[in-house]
Amino acid sequence: MAQNSEKLADKVEAVLDQLREGIRMHGGDVELVGVDEKTGKVSVRLQGACVGCQFAQSTLKEGIEQTLLDVVPGVTEVVAVD
Repeated sequence: MAQNSEKLADKVEAVLDQLREGIRMHGGDVELVGVDEKTGKVSVRLQGACVGCQFAQSTLKEGIEQTLLDVVPGVTEVVAVD
């Protein structure tokens, strides 16, 4: 089962790599904290200019989460952690 979790995490990380370019253009970044294989919950940490930004929640839900839901089967939600 750990192998499947690694595969899901690898897929999530690959998508985050693509999204980082746009996020970094605005002075921010995103770090993958973890992926729960059983629930499909992805935990990320927003960094840089994203911290405290009024658009951080929009970036998280409408950008990162929506892209992962569309592209990576098994992802159910994305949450930000400190």
